[in-house]
This record gives sequence, structure tokens and C-alpha cells, in this order.
Amino acid sequence: MHPPSRDFPATAFAAASAYEGKRRAKLSDTENLAVGAFGGVLETVVQMPLITYKICVQSGKPLPSNLRGWYRGVVAAAGPLAPITAMQVAVNGAIERTVTAGTRDLLDSERIGVAMAAGGISSVLYSPVDLVVIQQQKLGLNSAAATISAITSNHGVAGLMRGFSACVVREGIYTAGYLGLAPIAKDYLVKNHEYFQAHELSASIVGSCVGGTVAAVLTHPVDTAKTCVQSDMGGLTYPNARTALVEVYNRGGVGALYGGGAARTLRLCGAFFIINNIRELAIQYKTKMETGA
Repeated sequence: MHPPSRDFPATAFAAASAYEGKRRAKLSDTENLAVGAFGGVLETVVQMPLITYKICVQSGKPLPSNLRGWYRGVVAAAGPLAPITAMQVAVNGAIERTVTAGTRDLLDSERIGVAMAAGGISSVLYSPVDLVVIQQQKLGLNSAAATISAITSNHGVAGLMRGFSACVVREGIYTAGYLGLAPIAKDYLVKNHEYFQAHELSASIVGSCVGGTVAAVLTHPVDTAKTCVQSDMGGLTYPNARTALVEVYNRGGVGALYGGGAARTLRLCGAFFIINNIRELAIQYKTKMETGA
């Protein structure tokens, strides 16, 4: 027998649990990846104003004055989310199989460590995507292609990786919250509280919000530094993320390091909620098709 495949996202419901008295269908790895990728793109499109607000607050830009401005860069942000999500899940699964040899479940500490490694590796793709979104907002360009051209013309291809180290730290901690802490919190609620045993959807939402909030709090100073560095391509004010952290702190204290933090925390919790609900709809649909109900 093959070991059970890991569902995505990790906060989602166990495929074999009961739903309305029926055995719930289990999504395949391919279906999980597709649902996760679609959910990632959808939540970015829905929450793009929060992303724009965070970037403006962190980089000191004025807020957009029209709807088009709030959604400038949405293609650059949403389009690559599918391969980024797929990469995170695939790397997470590969490391998990290496750690467990496919013979056992991960310990809670291993869940967090494996997810952290997967997030860090995904920064190879995520860092240049963030850079393009930030520069498109700053330069007021109308396409990701034009932004990439402007960056490479002035700073070379290597310029696309500016802020990479900070992105590794951010994504490592974020993914540990996403694929590690969130499912751990959800499992704890289901095992220890009768209400959540009967309402697994609520447990998944609460677990997602716990993971998202903790990840946002821990990573936001790094995210602020990364945004400053990627906004300052010439490195005149912020040569690197470490300098950016010190400069931002000296200018406004802890509050400045958490500029836009509320918007980002809300965005992470919303992302978890959207993806979980899309996946639940997919499971219910597949269960209905298999049972003929």
C-alpha cells in the first residue's frame, strides 16, 4: 500500500472524515495542487488593495487615488502564484518523504522545519516576483514586462534578485506558519474541544488565522526591510535589509517596522480562509460525483 498523500493546504480537512454522514472523497496530489494554485491566485486578486496599501505604507508612497492604481501590479502578483504555490507544496512533500522515508507522519517540530525549508527554497521564484510588483507600483508602469525591462536595463539581470536574502527569511517563517503551525493548531482544536470536533470547518478557519497571524507578526519587520530594499534599487538609502531594519527603526521605532502590518495580517488570514473554502467546495463536489448523491 502507498502511504497517504499530503493534502494541500495542510490546514484543510482530512479527506476521509465524515461529511453529512458520508465518506468524504480524497483529492489527489494533482487536484490539491490545482486547488491550491487557483486559491492562491484568487486570494491575490481579491486582496490586491491590501497588498498595495502595505507597499505604500512601507515604502512611503502616497496611496492610489483610483481603482486602477489600487490594482496596478495585480497581474505580476497573481500570475506567478500558481507556480510559486506548486513549488512550495512539491518541495515540502519531497523533503517530507526524505525525512520520514514514507513510513510515518511528521512530528510537529518536523512539520515546521520541513515547511520552513520549502518556503526558503521557494524564494528563488518569489523574490523577483515581489520585486517586480513593488517596482511596477513605484514606476507607475502598466505591465510586468515593462517593469522587468526597466530593472534589467538599469541594474542587469542580477537586479531581479535584490532583496533575496530577506525574502528567504520571510518565506521560511511564513510557510512554517502556513504548512506547519496552522495544521498543528487545527489538530489541537479538533482533539481537545467538542465544539471543533463537530465543526471542523471552524477549526480549520481558526487554525488558519492562528498560523497567519503568528507568521505575520514574526515576519513583518523582515518584510518591511525587504520592501524598502526592493524599492531602492540603487541602494542609496537601503544598501541591504540589515541596514534597512536599522534605518527604519531609528526613524520610527517598532511602530515603523510594523507599518502596514494590520493589512498584511488580514491578507494572510484571508488567504488561508479563501484557499480552505475553495478546497472544501472541491471535496464536496468530488464526494457528490463519487457517491452519485
